[in-house]
Amino acid sequence: MDDQTFLPLINRPGRYLGCEFNLPEIETSAEVKWALIFPDLYEIGMSHQGLQILYHILNDLDSVSAERCYCPAPDAEVLMRRRTISLTTLETATPLRELDLIGITLPHELCYTNVLTILDLAEIEFRADDRNESSPIIIGGGTCAFNPEPVAELFDAFVIGDGEEAVADVSHMVASLKAKGLNRSSIIDGLGKIDGIYIPHMFQPRYNDQGETLSVAPLQGGPNSVKRRVLPDLDRIDHLHRPLVPNARIVHDRLAVEVARGCTRGCRFCQAGMTYRPVRERSVKQVMELAEQGIGHSGFDEISLLSLSTGDYSCLPEVLPELMRRFSSEKVSVAMPSMRVGTLTRELMDQIRRVRKTGFTLAPEAGSERLRQTINKGISETDLLQTAQQAYALGWNLIKLYFMIGLPTETEKDIEAIADLVEKTALAGEVSGRGRKKISVSVGTFVPKPHTPFQWEVQLSVEQSRERFGLLKSKLRKKGITLKYHDPEMSFLEGVFSRGDRRLTALLINAWESGARLDSWSEHFDLSIWSDAATRMDIDLDDYLRERAEDERLPWDHIDPMIEQEFFVAERYKSRTREYTPDCRYHSCQKCGLCDFKTIMPVVHNRKKSPPPRAAIRDETVVEDSAENHYRYLISYSRIGPICYLGHLEFLQIIHRALRRAKLKPHFSKGFNPSPKISFGPALPVGTMSYCEFFSVDLLKPITKPAEAKNILNHVLPAGMEITDISALTGKLAQNIISTYDITFPRDLSESEQSLVADFDSIDSLNIERFRKGRQKSLDIRPLIKGIALKSGNRITLKLINRSSEPGTKPVEALAALLHLDEAEMLTLQILKTSWSELEE
Repeated sequence: MDDQTFLPLINRPGRYLGCEFNLPEIETSAEVKWALIFPDLYEIGMSHQGLQILYHILNDLDSVSAERCYCPAPDAEVLMRRRTISLTTLETATPLRELDLIGITLPHELCYTNVLTILDLAEIEFRADDRNESSPIIIGGGTCAFNPEPVAELFDAFVIGDGEEAVADVSHMVASLKAKGLNRSSIIDGLGKIDGIYIPHMFQPRYNDQGETLSVAPLQGGPNSVKRRVLPDLDRIDHLHRPLVPNARIVHDRLAVEVARGCTRGCRFCQAGMTYRPVRERSVKQVMELAEQGIGHSGFDEISLLSLSTGDYSCLPEVLPELMRRFSSEKVSVAMPSMRVGTLTRELMDQIRRVRKTGFTLAPEAGSERLRQTINKGISETDLLQTAQQAYALGWNLIKLYFMIGLPTETEKDIEAIADLVEKTALAGEVSGRGRKKISVSVGTFVPKPHTPFQWEVQLSVEQSRERFGLLKSKLRKKGITLKYHDPEMSFLEGVFSRGDRRLTALLINAWESGARLDSWSEHFDLSIWSDAATRMDIDLDDYLRERAEDERLPWDHIDPMIEQEFFVAERYKSRTREYTPDCRYHSCQKCGLCDFKTIMPVVHNRKKSPPPRAAIRDETVVEDSAENHYRYLISYSRIGPICYLGHLEFLQIIHRALRRAKLKPHFSKGFNPSPKISFGPALPVGTMSYCEFFSVDLLKPITKPAEAKNILNHVLPAGMEITDISALTGKLAQNIISTYDITFPRDLSESEQSLVADFDSIDSLNIERFRKGRQKSLDIRPLIKGIALKSGNRITLKLINRSSEPGTKPVEALAALLHLDEAEMLTLQILKTSWSELEE
């Protein structure tokens, strides 16, 4: 893509820049070339650790390369189609259609239209049967691969289960078969010989007249099912030392450390708890190494301990104090986004709050004790209220609670119990500590998932969901409680595809052709598109939400999660009798059928959950010996090339992280959310390059070798940014400045435009209209323009005044007002800030 003709014309151009810190060197002559794709916007995809894991593993293999691509936003899609721009990788701008393999993660059902957008923009046929020898092999994976049938016709192959070893096996197989001169279809068939690889064209579904699945059977006498891949342990960690660091803002912008994979709590609605068994923990030593290396190489200021239930990590009482001891003095916080009621002790909560109070989310799932027993949640109301009371007492003022409606056997009393439990939680806040306490309640509709004890259950209709949300809303009237609920229409479509079959592929394509895009984004989702498409194709969407019989063949029966079907049936029966199934990592084996106890078994490092040695939890927060000393520096830098399309806040974040990577430690502000003492010059508009940006920083220690410090900083900055000077700052940072800009037009200025520039000094006023908070205001920007001159036929020099805390103007805004430029031409200007000086008044 041409940066100058594409990036200025789209929203949030930082999504399309790439150039992240810690990018590996891409082997352009590799024998096997991958593109790894997360089918959503960049800010979502870059937050997904699974894709990063596979990315680094593949780039570590000999003669294998892996690049990335994400789904363009609708505005970028429109522009790409208008200009016939083919979708490319971020790293080398290679068209996707020219690669050997395209791996697409499928994290949820509402991303399926994004897969079509990506394939279409890449000029790759939708259906696998329509591709030719020059097409890349399209491989799916991730959570939705456990029922791949609704999108099976789009993919040549699927990886079922853990992907770390599987992608290496696929790469080696492709390299071997290519070397033998085999064609594309033979290579795909060869992939079917790898454990955990499902080849859809090798299986044929059959349906009865009522639309029920009769079978999904192999066509060539192969095995009747495909078993998932299970990574026996998480011991290998070398590929996780240098995480990719985004320049653009993303949703989860922090260092993710996976402390454990799998969960055996046995929640009967939870697909991940079934399909990612057994529990495999990392040791304290491994977690500390990942944190040490990851923070050092990234500059993140937050560590997120990832697991399906981080509170169940047996080494948490040991590792959390150790992390806080190591990083609290550097103002690096620790977040645990998947805590479970009953696993948070007061001691652990006290550790979490030492740097900054990150979010505190608890998931009771159901309001009544009866329904929590039905779903095997294993927590009591007392557990929840005690945890909430402790959190409030330790200084948290906001607790987030997550519930579901529509769980099997739910009644109106269970909905009312949600409101009762929320109000009791609010009361716990009133008796704990000072300050206003708030509760945010999030509620979603239960969606039955394949390979769970509830895979046969009925799902609520859209109308039923709305009725129950309305009932809950009427019961939650207490001040300080906010209620948010997931759009029931989105849950409806998720339910359709969650338990769907291959006949939905045609519906998917039809809806996409009718405009369906980014269905997990409320601003883009439109169920009517899907309903209209289903009507045209005579598909009953409601039928996919019906209850299934236990002896009915299911579209996903040929995908083997290595959990016995009898276990699911038994667990469903136990849900009706409210019988508890204990966690096998701490109790006896529950006979789900997965573990052979030779290669596959639970890996739990502190099975007895004994407390750590006293020495391991002592508070060893480093006291800064130079805390009273302040060393202030003015640091100048340039931003040239595509990097200029980042926003001001994104540049601030880049600087913060670069200082951390360079081990230049600033002072921090006090309070619950400390921030580094760094002051920046005036914000530049997105798309403006500069030779002369600056910031000041207050350091704990002096910079004794400025030239060396400059080299170190330049080594840890992304491409396009360069430190040009470091000098001691003795006075205040300049607040009012004059900036000089060099502006290049794509054409020569007309005679009338040159006259307007030449006669500028005679102009008394230059008014522009601005809209703020829905109101139009007029602003005279003439006093803000110090001077303007024509440098050549298509170049102008412009000097603008910027005063702190007063309205300013942008170069493009000033030229548009003076020369009467339209919006399209404004976007074609190349603007370079060449110098600045302090304004003398």
